[in-house]
Amino acid sequence: MSTTTLTQAPAPVSTFNSTPTPTTAAAPTHPPHGDVPTVINFHPPTTIDGAPPYLIVEDLQSNFSTIPHPVTIHDLRGLEADFNLDKQAFQPVLDVPSTEKDFTDDAKIEREYYPEITAILKKHVPGIEEVVIFDHTVRRAGPDAKRPPVMRAHIDQSVPASYQRIRRHLPAERAEEVIAAGTRVRIINVWRPIGGPVVDSPLGCADSRTVEEADVVPVRHILPDREGSTLGVKFREGQKWWYWSGMRDEEVLLIKCFDTDTVVGGGAEGRRGRTPHSAFVHPGTPAEKKGGRESIEVRCLVIG
Repeated sequence: MSTTTLTQAPAPVSTFNSTPTPTTAAAPTHPPHGDVPTVINFHPPTTIDGAPPYLIVEDLQSNFSTIPHPVTIHDLRGLEADFNLDKQAFQPVLDVPSTEKDFTDDAKIEREYYPEITAILKKHVPGIEEVVIFDHTVRRAGPDAKRPPVMRAHIDQSVPASYQRIRRHLPAERAEEVIAAGTRVRIINVWRPIGGPVVDSPLGCADSRTVEEADVVPVRHILPDREGSTLGVKFREGQKWWYWSGMRDEEVLLIKCFDTDTVVGGGAEGRRGRTPHSAFVHPGTPAEKKGGRESIEVRCLVIG
């Protein structure tokens, strides 16, 4: 796409990252818990201009909107042992407190928090040889937040973008060696609440086995210095969504975005290789708690 085309693209649609209003209310609880009827914003059948979907990341300009759809999101609290990265493609981990509390200094996060993430992954994900952390995002809600919770169903990387990540974040010779040898590589997002328990805007994850390849759509991500791609997720009956109610600061959720292993980790059509996820409105959120969710996600190349 030329620069001219980008400047002539339609203005961003307000529903792209909008907060949906659930159609069914529930009695207020603190923190909200239990299975919940709500809505999730899904990828549309077509784009506004008929071109392949894209997002200009710097100003959130895109050629598509999202479509809110009612869903029931099931509570996995108490069922943690039933979930793992090779089955649903996400995995709750209990009792992993952090010495970092503020998450306001990026250098300190990299220096002190990154080693904690590496230790968590090596303890809870079998077979790891190496962990390469390539970035993190701190999300805080509110009208002036630069990185608020993402209120749309998506997967962080497409397959081509995942291979770009391997080549971008490993030394060139090592990257080609890993790819040529067929060494298992996963991209895992380690998600933790800050100032939990999570009351507002909890994170929902779809059981990847229930999401067909026809449900996911590549979305170009255009940055000032490069281009990548994510996957938008379309609604389909039969998808099953889960959340971990009242997540506390000493709990993390491992979210798998990519897996080169198509037998164990990918399964039929790679459906265990990636986790659709989205923040959502829990109708049981007390009014005084709305807009208060904070979290950090750390994205990692996991080799082996």
